[in-house]
Amino acid sequence: MENIDYEKLRSELMDYFGTAMTSGFGMAVIDLTKVENASHEELLSIAKQHNIEINNNNQEIKKTLFYRPKKR
Repeated sequence: MENIDYEKLRSELMDYFGTAMTSGFGMAVIDLTKVENASHEELLSIAKQHNIEINNNNQEIKKTLFYRPKKR
């Protein structure tokens, strides 16, 4: 992927997991912590694991409606 604004992606993921955490999904705090410290490659991997789509220009990040913790 080219032209990815990784700080925007990090912010969107933190918003996504933070909202999930405060909505009763306490385990989202683990993902939130990972996002805070993730490298660029890890951010892309986390987004993919949670079915979050990023377009090439990173103008839009499509999030799933419900937080689903990945199976560990």
